[in-house]
Amino acid sequence: MNTTSQKTKVAIIGLGNIGRAIAYNLVKGNHPVIISSREISKAQSFASELGILATAEQTAKAIEDADVIIPAIYFDKIKDFLSQYASKLKGKIIIDVSNPIAPDGNGGFKKIIDKDISAGQVLLDLIPKETHFVKTFGTLGASSLSEAAFTEPKRKVLFYASDSTNSHKQIEELITDSGFEPLHIGGINQSIRIEVFGDLHEFGALGKTVTLEEAKKALNTQNS
Repeated sequence: MNTTSQKTKVAIIGLGNIGRAIAYNLVKGNHPVIISSREISKAQSFASELGILATAEQTAKAIEDADVIIPAIYFDKIKDFLSQYASKLKGKIIIDVSNPIAPDGNGGFKKIIDKDISAGQVLLDLIPKETHFVKTFGTLGASSLSEAAFTEPKRKVLFYASDSTNSHKQIEELITDSGFEPLHIGGINQSIRIEVFGDLHEFGALGKTVTLEEAKKALNTQNS
């Protein structure tokens, strides 16, 4: 088993519900995290709450110090983030947790990009060269990320999509340490399936958290 010093260095940028849930889970799984936010005082406070496995850093420093960057921010803000920190993001692994949705005015949500396009596909075109791009963690809502982690005897699944097999080891380490079972579904062209309204999203056709057995059955059903 890896010691904490040998584990993949991960920076979580943003302190919304998703970012906080991921950070809590990783720390619970004995995985160090770097926390960053627009307001460093809030990052410091949250890191203190998480304990000795969490440190707070300014965003630029957090990106420099980490191997994996998780911008836990709204979809419409990630474009600016990728542009602002393009030079520092080169060679990193970026995990996109976003869903391209907004309130529909009727108590629900609507998609804010073309229905046949995923946030993953849009953002893939914006990342710096030599950067690995992965879609995961956003396949569940924040409540399920918190409440369904570390279930026994069978863990729940977190799907992920990536074109780069070179990043799979680190991604599966992070998913496992955060209390879930990783399952690769294919490249970024499949990421629409694990975004809101997708057939493998909690708030889509899947409708719930699933075990590995249930997840594979769902994949086989959809692919048949």
